[in-house]
Amino acid sequence: MKRIVSLLSVVALSALCLLGGEVIPPKKAPDLAFKIPGQGEKLLSQYKGKVVALEFVYTTCPHCQHASQVMTKIQNDLGPKGLQAIDVAFNDNADLLVEHFAKDYNVGFPVGWATREEVLKFLGLSVMDRFVVPQLILIDRKGMVHYQTAPLGDDAIAQESFVRSQIETLLAAPATAQHSTSVHKASSAPGAALAKN
Repeated sequence: MKRIVSLLSVVALSALCLLGGEVIPPKKAPDLAFKIPGQGEKLLSQYKGKVVALEFVYTTCPHCQHASQVMTKIQNDLGPKGLQAIDVAFNDNADLLVEHFAKDYNVGFPVGWATREEVLKFLGLSVMDRFVVPQLILIDRKGMVHYQTAPLGDDAIAQESFVRSQIETLLAAPATAQHSTSVHKASSAPGAALAKN
């Protein structure tokens, strides 16, 4: 029996590694201030009570542009059930570019901007760390992070079905339920654009 359990543990761990995932303890999402053109400063904590799909993007990144279009479809479908998607740009001149980004790519949810320092602090990265964009963070109604892209990316976030299923799981959880006991933090993947450091 012990041998079967050990074998199953090895198989499960191998499968998790192949998927590029790592289980980490859940964590409370730190607050984040960002500015939305025409609306002023917003705080991430203002969206508590909703499931938040927070994407950190560069307005000039083709992967980010595509991710925002995919998230717009998901927002249109799941917004009435309690989803709030938000893009926060942090590339050079993001403050000047976010309005055009939202308009040019028909983004159907708020697009704001924050400084690079604020975003790196939120992500737990230093200025010396390498990372890719987009970075996706999924936060439940109670403000707990359930998914965060690894610094060097995750091919799964390019798949609408994966992102949608993660969000639907969070939407289906009762607002008063306890948060899950783990967070999926994806490992590196080649599909996203490497951010310049």
